[in-house]
Amino acid sequence: MKVKPKKHLGQHFLKDISIAEDITLGLKDFHLYQEVLEIGPGMGVLTDFLINKPFQLSVIDIDKESIVYLNKKYKDIPIEIIEGDFLQIDWSLRRTKPFAIIGNFPYNISSQIFFKILDHKDLIPEVVCMLQKEVAERLCANEHSSDGGILNIFLQSFYDIEYLFTVQEHVFDPPPKVKSGVIRLRRNSTKQLDCDEVSFRKIVKIAFLMRRKTLRNSLKVIQLPSDVMELPIFNKRAEQLSVNDFVWITNIYTQNLANI
Repeated sequence: MKVKPKKHLGQHFLKDISIAEDITLGLKDFHLYQEVLEIGPGMGVLTDFLINKPFQLSVIDIDKESIVYLNKKYKDIPIEIIEGDFLQIDWSLRRTKPFAIIGNFPYNISSQIFFKILDHKDLIPEVVCMLQKEVAERLCANEHSSDGGILNIFLQSFYDIEYLFTVQEHVFDPPPKVKSGVIRLRRNSTKQLDCDEVSFRKIVKIAFLMRRKTLRNSLKVIQLPSDVMELPIFNKRAEQLSVNDFVWITNIYTQNLANI
C-alpha cells in the first residue's frame, strides 16, 4: 500500500533514504527537549529514522490516507499519530514541555508554519526542516542582504538559522519544479525583544511592503518626529536593517505615541 501524493496539500514525498537520514541527523540539541513533532510525515520516510532517537516522537498530518497508512505501519511502535492541521492547534495547550519540530514543509504553507512556530517560540528550541531552496536561502540571509524579508527579520529575532544542504528535484515523488533546502533553527538567548513586539511587527511589515523605497518614505505613515526622520538610517531600505535597527525604530515610535 502506498499513499498517493495530493497536489492540493502540496505533497512531494521524499524517496531517497540517505537524504531522509541526513535530515534527521540535523537535530542536535537533544538536551533541550524530550519530545519531537514531525509535521507532514506522509509515508514515514523521516519517521523511520526518528523512532529510535532519545526522545518521545509525535507526528501530525492533515491527510487522512497518510494517517491510516502510518497507524498500520507503526501499530506496534509507541509514537503519537495526530490527524489534524498543525496551524490550527494551540500547542501551548497541547504541550507543557519544550519540543523540537522536524519535517518536509509543504511549500505553499511554509511561511504560515514559521509564524506558528514564532507564536510558540518559548516551547520550540529547535527546528529542522526542508522547504523550497529559494525560501531557505532567504531565511538564512545575513542582515544587510537584499534577500532578507519580513519573515527573515522575525525569525532571526529569536532563532539562529543555518543552511544545511540542498536537495535535488528528482528524489521526490512527484518531483517539484524547484530545488529544496534543509535548514536548522536554534533558539537564541533573546527571551523577548527590547521593545513592544506588536509595534515591532507592524513597523517591519510596513517597511518591507515598500522595500524599494527608503525608510524615510516607507515609514511616513507611522509619523515619527521630523528630526528623527532626518537621521542617516532612514536613507536605507528595509533589507539593509538589522533586528536591532528595527528595535530602535520601534522604541522611537512607541515613545512618540506616548508623548502625543
